[in-house]
Parts: sequence; C-alpha cells; structure tokens
Amino acid sequence: MSTLDRVVLRLPFRGTWLARNSPARRVPSHGTHLFATTYAMDFIAVRGRRTATTRDWRTLLYTEPAERFFAFDQPILAPAAGRVVSVHDGEADHVARRSQLALLPYALTQAARVRAGAGAIAGNHVILELENHGGYVVLAHLRASSVRVGEGEPVVAGQELATCGNSGNSTQPHLHIQVMDSADPFAARGMPMTFREYRAWRHPGRAPNVVERGIPNESEIVESL
Repeated sequence: MSTLDRVVLRLPFRGTWLARNSPARRVPSHGTHLFATTYAMDFIAVRGRRTATTRDWRTLLYTEPAERFFAFDQPILAPAAGRVVSVHDGEADHVARRSQLALLPYALTQAARVRAGAGAIAGNHVILELENHGGYVVLAHLRASSVRVGEGEPVVAGQELATCGNSGNSTQPHLHIQVMDSADPFAARGMPMTFREYRAWRHPGRAPNVVERGIPNESEIVESL
C-alpha cells in the first residue's frame, strides 16, 4: 500500500521509545487481524536500550513492580487532532513479567482474556476520531485513573490524554497504538499508519536518521522531533 494511503500521525510520546511488533516487519503485526490490530504497533520507553531502572533476581525468576519501568506514568499524547469517542478507565495495572517463569502461566490465560473483552485486552484506553473522517486511533494499556479527557471532547495534536500503564493484556508498561476504520474494534478493520518528523536510531552507537515520514522498524528507537 502506498504511503499516500496511510493515516499520518505524530509519535504520541516524548523521549526515546523502542518499537515492537512493527508492521514494517510483518502484517498482521501482532499475528492476527482480530480487534483491528492488523497494523498496530507497540512502544516501550527506554534510556539507551534499557526499559527499566533495575535488573535483579525478580527479572529472572519472578514478577516485577510496574513502577520500575521507564514507560510507567509517562505522558501519552494525542497523535493528531480529533475528538474523543470512547474512554475506558478503571482497569488495574498489573505487575510486569520479563521472567520466562512468570510469562509461561500468563500465556496460558491468554484465551480467557480475549473472551473477557476490550477491558481485558486493551486495558484502560482512549479512542479518538481523527479530523476529516481520517479514521479512529486507539491508545491502549494506559495507567489506571490517568485518563484526562472525556467522551465527546475535542483534542489537538500533542495534547496529554493520559499516562502509560500496564493494564489489559500487557506484560510490561508500554503503549499500544492502532488505527481503525470504525470506532468498534470488534467490527472494524485495521488501517495502516505512518509517523512524521522523528529521529530513528537503527544501530546502537551511531547517529540517528531523521525521518520525515515513515514506519519505525522492529527494535528501532525513535523520538519525536
């Protein structure tokens, strides 16, 4: 699909974040078309390439507090101007899981979360209708009680909507973003997106590339200009 057909957004955060499950690597990016996730992306806040302040025995053997991850409670911004059409808040933030021992039992409950609906999958989330019928953006896994906007409220690009959390189907604090052709993720189809004006570090220790418009590659570190 041509880049002209993609929904153009700004990166919805400040600072450096690591791209995961990029549609530049594969489509569907999350391995499924369910819930309009065809072109969805995940972003994890990093310093260097570290995602958390601490790495200890819990990292290898157990669960970890969400608060030790750089993404937790970082502001999440509107990636474009539009109107809030849906807000879901009140889901708890989970402990984080980097340990394979902690990830295995979590993986076994995946099907139950899918059956439980949007709150169990997306956690706390906001859905924006973009200006000029440009699609619907989902920003998911937000921190509990951090959403600052209400349904029907207009927003401008760069406005703080909430903070990053670890709610829903999430093993460590991160932001999930996707664009849909309707506001109902159970009926919508995913739409491809592209981001404008950001730096991208493709190789550790090298200078970043300035990208006027593009899709971050898998494991690329990006920062909005």
